[in-house]
Amino acid sequence: MNKIGFLSGNAIKILAALLMIVDHIGFFLFPDIIELRIVGRISFPLFAFMLAEGCRYTRNKTIHFTLLFGLAVLCQIVYFFFDNGNLTMSVLVTFSLSVLMIYALQYCKKCMFDFKVSVPAKVLSLLLFAATVAVVFALNEIFYIDYGFVGCLLPVTVSLFDFKDIPVPEKIKQLDNLYVKLVCLAAGLAFLPLTTELGVIEYYAFFALLPLLFYSGKRGKLRMKYFFYLFYPLHLVVLQCIAWLLYSF
Repeated sequence: MNKIGFLSGNAIKILAALLMIVDHIGFFLFPDIIELRIVGRISFPLFAFMLAEGCRYTRNKTIHFTLLFGLAVLCQIVYFFFDNGNLTMSVLVTFSLSVLMIYALQYCKKCMFDFKVSVPAKVLSLLLFAATVAVVFALNEIFYIDYGFVGCLLPVTVSLFDFKDIPVPEKIKQLDNLYVKLVCLAAGLAFLPLTTELGVIEYYAFFALLPLLFYSGKRGKLRMKYFFYLFYPLHLVVLQCIAWLLYSF
């Protein structure tokens, strides 16, 4: 737990949602105002960090992935029909692939640090994780995935030293803390401009580290998981309708 933390997970996700609205207002309504897109750069790493935290604490990994991936597929079907067959993959696809890699990584770490697991099983778990990463990389080469391969990896960097429920030595377990996670996140953010359309503007994403320094490690009092799942597609629909109305006159 962070001793100086006063921001719950819900608070950080609400902040990320507000910043996302600013970003998409710039994208749909005021594309010439680059400052709106700059402010919006902070949103993605906040959601990426909290996605990794969600994978850490979720009780049912299958339901978690299925729910996120199902919503991603539904959104892609809508995008395909309403955007002239555009196959650009949304950020929900990005995060679905992130979750897949995180769970493969968690399984690999459990096998590696469990002395009861045989050496062949350890090797297979490592190969499974490597294969998962390779598949995500290949998918990004075939389709345009929002934030690219590096964006898919960003939540995975936060989970690198997540040793919850993994029997590791105490010295190694000390690496499982907020500050190490933020260092890993910062390393991933350094490569983010290489795989996005906005280029160097993505470096403003480093400002996301400031609110994350005050993350308390707690979820918050309210259960808002389904709100955040639905928020992304719904706010895009609203902004798209407003854009259509404005540009039709």
